Amino acid sequence: MGILKAVVLVTYFTILSILSIYGAHRLWMLLLYFRNKKNPPQPVGGPDFLPMVTVQLAVFNEVNVVERLMDHVVRMDWPKDRLEIQMLDDSTDETVRVAQAVCDKYRALGWDIAYLHRTDRTGYKAGALQNGLLTAKGEFVAMFDADFIPTVEFLRQAVPHFADPKVAFIQGCWDHLNRDFSLLTQVQAILLDGHFVFEHTARHRSHAFFNFSGTAGMWRVSAIADAGGWQHDTITEDADLSYRAQLKGWSGVYLKDLVVPAELPVEVNAFKSQQHRWAKGNAQVIRKMMKTILLSKESLHTKAECWFHLTANCNYMLMVILAIIMVPCMILRAGTPAHTLLLTDGPFFVLNAVSVGLYFGLSQREVYNNKNWLSRMKYIPGLMSLGIGLCLNQTKAVLEGFFTDDIEFKRTPKLGVDENGNGARNRNACAYKVPKSLLTFLELAFAVYYFVAVLIAIYIRKWASVPFIWLFFSGFAYISFMSLADVKIFRRLAMDELEDDDPATHLVQ
Repeated sequence: MGILKAVVLVTYFTILSILSIYGAHRLWMLLLYFRNKKNPPQPVGGPDFLPMVTVQLAVFNEVNVVERLMDHVVRMDWPKDRLEIQMLDDSTDETVRVAQAVCDKYRALGWDIAYLHRTDRTGYKAGALQNGLLTAKGEFVAMFDADFIPTVEFLRQAVPHFADPKVAFIQGCWDHLNRDFSLLTQVQAILLDGHFVFEHTARHRSHAFFNFSGTAGMWRVSAIADAGGWQHDTITEDADLSYRAQLKGWSGVYLKDLVVPAELPVEVNAFKSQQHRWAKGNAQVIRKMMKTILLSKESLHTKAECWFHLTANCNYMLMVILAIIMVPCMILRAGTPAHTLLLTDGPFFVLNAVSVGLYFGLSQREVYNNKNWLSRMKYIPGLMSLGIGLCLNQTKAVLEGFFTDDIEFKRTPKLGVDENGNGARNRNACAYKVPKSLLTFLELAFAVYYFVAVLIAIYIRKWASVPFIWLFFSGFAYISFMSLADVKIFRRLAMDELEDDDPATHLVQ
């Protein structure tokens, strides 16, 4: 029993120590952000810098949003004779007809639009983008995923930065159309805000590498070629290319005030699928690029930031182990005085809680849409809980990224919400459902495990442990229950599809 207790405690404190290092790094990001907040990047070019630009729209089965996307792309302020639009469509459903029709519509109105449909999805999104470059007319390419809504001033704000010949790519800041839709979308928005407000800004303005995010951004075509082109040996081709380009001496520009709204997943299964893809892709980039980065001549600061960015999802593996041993650890230490636990465990939990609270809380003050930002603080505990609930999903993703060669790109369904976050009519809800995973039942088992743990903690009067155990219980319970919920009914309620006489609703029956 003594050896078992020692192993459990050593593992427990080792994990807390590692998590605390990442917690301290969040505070370092805050320091870098506020130190450089008043030094936004200034464009070298002026309003007379009007190069040829190609806008690439890579879509796959996006019938709910493809028309909206094109409607906003053509509204962008840029001379028609200096703008080309490519619809890169790999779709296998009704999207093909809808996308062709909207391209034909605007082509008849004088827009230079190319519709490129592939029946062979080699390389998935990366393959579609590379295929589009074969015929692209632009010196620069702007990229938007199907669920984004390009703003009128996007090109006017972004393109002048390319007058600097060293700039390879420009990344805009994501905003959220449906932030207020539900608890899930509120928490997702805050999670993304931390990344786009603090991480990108701090890294860019402190002269470290930062990653292109795949959409709401632009690339210099010659920089893509120089870095080796779009490659599809990872499913986060955006991070892969941006690191390769920066290692070749190119630079990126992050424009925090270039805000582009997009749709957040409204279902837990879709959210988990998206997070799984990002985590798995980053693990693949670690396999491919980390050794090269660490052996490069880049600064220690740059190497450290690459490490913290790419390995952040690896913490979920530690969270799984922590979730398993935390209850036995509590029981093994049942006789330990409360003040001793406060001195040994307290600093770790305080550091992590404070770093998460400050990092994500302050991000709401710094975002573009910061009206009533203080009211969003109530979602921070939910954010912590959701992060715990995701740990099994993300651990699976990281392990797949490290130990498999699977590069299948699994899209996140878009349902089509408008600029006010209201639901649009959904044409193909059933086909776009994300299937439930068997992992959900393991998440449910962890929820039951932690519910019992709460009762045990109360029974043995470990009152200080109850809030932390409850955080684990609520995270696993929310993720598992919502994953197992009737997604069809939830979507129909959410997207206002209750009219049985509408032919479109029959698609979801």
